[in-house]
Amino acid sequence: MSWHNIGSLNDLVKNSGVCALVNEQQIAVFFIPDTPNEVYAIGNYDPIGKANVLSRGIVGSQGEKLVVASPLYKQHFCLDTGECLQDTAMSVPSYSTKIEQGCVFIHSQPNLVTSVA
Repeated sequence: MSWHNIGSLNDLVKNSGVCALVNEQQIAVFFIPDTPNEVYAIGNYDPIGKANVLSRGIVGSQGEKLVVASPLYKQHFCLDTGECLQDTAMSVPSYSTKIEQGCVFIHSQPNLVTSVA
């Protein structure tokens, strides 16, 4: 397993996103205090708007899912799974995160997607 230190938790903005480069991939990183994971990471590339912009989206929730709304066409992507809530055929990769001694780590490989039959 390969974890990448992207910086201090203090470098992140609460309830907002930043972009980190891990293995030459842009990853949108969101710091949402008082949630189970606190830090969430998904691919930064919006497959609908075709641009690296998800880190600039607005964080919120739809039902019980934490989401980011793309700043382009406003589709909502789940911060846990990367699934697009408006078009389940679309998704972005999600990445495992961890916080150790105040530092934020992102796993270099995306989480496996499991299909729902």
